Amino acid sequence: MTAPENIQHAQRSALLSRRTLLGATAGGVLLGGALAAASPTAALAAPAPRCYTRTEWSARPPKSATQVIGKPDHIVIHHTASPNVTDYSLAAAYSVQHWIQDLHMDTNGWIDMGNQLTISRGGFLMEGRSKSLSAINNGQNVLGAQTANENSHTIGIEHEGIYVTENVTVALFDMSVLTCAWLCTKYGLDPHVAIVGHRDYNTTQCPGDVFYARLPELRDRVAAVLLG
Repeated sequence: MTAPENIQHAQRSALLSRRTLLGATAGGVLLGGALAAASPTAALAAPAPRCYTRTEWSARPPKSATQVIGKPDHIVIHHTASPNVTDYSLAAAYSVQHWIQDLHMDTNGWIDMGNQLTISRGGFLMEGRSKSLSAINNGQNVLGAQTANENSHTIGIEHEGIYVTENVTVALFDMSVLTCAWLCTKYGLDPHVAIVGHRDYNTTQCPGDVFYARLPELRDRVAAVLLG
């Protein structure tokens, strides 16, 4: 492992080891508004995981101004449908960010990458659309282009890879737990209501059958982090 990878791995392990992570249980998804997604007041604050900024991964500037909006009521889980690479390095994480941004800007014609956050197969969390990180830290959001007709109230996390028949990496899933716990803390959300798959809103394969089947586990593990 490189030095950045060792730091990331140590941070992830330390955060997870302080909490009991629950196993998977079935749970329904309610696509309601902010009141339905509100987190119980007893929930504790989850710390922010290390997030690599747009400056760090050398993002292209957006084509036009990014719109900052109010806090979201749902967290949408995506996969990138890109190859399941075995290079888990930080350099590979940066590479997939550039691929996503180029695809979204040059092929899709969007002003920037559509998602607010990305998690690589190596477990590195990266800032997506311009101003996403500052907006999250201020309890706000930026208007993305990650979930058709639902972008005004959702925040999207891209997960590198394709998970139709293959499973996610441990590092990716663990970072998704920490990231969702952080977002639920920032926005006061109940993970059992707020965390949804892209296919819950749009007709799509995303985030893949295997990853989608693990969303109940993701919700439970995030709830465990929030409860301490």
